[in-house]
Amino acid sequence: MTRRYTAVFLRGVAMGAADVVPGVSGGTIAFITGIYDELIDSIKAFDLAAVRVLFRQGPAAFWRHVNGSFLLSLIFGIVVSVLSLAKAISYALEHHPTLLSSFFFGLILASAWFVYRQIPESRWRLLWLLAGLALAVFIGEIRPAHTPVNPLSIFLSGALAICAMILPGISGSFILLLLGMYEPVIAAIKSLDVVTAAIFAAGCACGLLVFVRFLSWLLHQHRAPLLSVLTGILIGSLSIIWPWKLTEAAPQAAHHGVALNMHNVWPWHEGLADPQLGWCLGLMVLGLGLVLLLEALAER
Repeated sequence: MTRRYTAVFLRGVAMGAADVVPGVSGGTIAFITGIYDELIDSIKAFDLAAVRVLFRQGPAAFWRHVNGSFLLSLIFGIVVSVLSLAKAISYALEHHPTLLSSFFFGLILASAWFVYRQIPESRWRLLWLLAGLALAVFIGEIRPAHTPVNPLSIFLSGALAICAMILPGISGSFILLLLGMYEPVIAAIKSLDVVTAAIFAAGCACGLLVFVRFLSWLLHQHRAPLLSVLTGILIGSLSIIWPWKLTEAAPQAAHHGVALNMHNVWPWHEGLADPQLGWCLGLMVLGLGLVLLLEALAER
């Protein structure tokens, strides 16, 4: 049992690291490591039935009802990862965005293939896949908004971002970038601003408890269309995380290395000073290999 929760904790660490990076989803990590369904069903267990169990049968029965040990191990891993890696990943995004994007490009590419293999037979899965692809491309083309930073906007941003974080393929951090809230949230985490972090966490909790019921229904009743859409989103998100980018003619301020005003180019484009092609290809292969390793470990 201890080994199981240690493994869950390590999955949480990987999910936290992914959620910090715009363009990468912690839900993707949960899916490829084999805990996605259990995660959704465990969160869904926080309902009126859980309250009745708490008052009628006691805390121990309530803890079992909501799969508390699993959730605690996972959340602890996410928190440890975010607190310990926020500065490092922010530094890498600012100073080595091409290399970091290359690693996650390989990871997402392999993840898309992994999710596609899990799709049950369906005559419409290609159509749903194309719909997910179109959605991801559309999200990637949206330019960031200018949202005032106040307690209400932080709360609502958390509620919206967590819905993306729990979905494989949609990055909650990227949604925060679109809302103009990525920098305030990361700054609060790095500076240990407890008040701002608590407001954001409360928004995440409320958004998650509402959205997860709809997502659980989709998983159990419409699994093939859902996984097809998610596969398309993963493929489409490759455009967002593409390592080689150039700034447009009227550049705006970049946000931690992920400049939404940039457009993709080939690594041999003459405008790139140093494409770092060898390192980038190596990191892509490393990302691919990591997913294969995680899949093998999950099967064991």
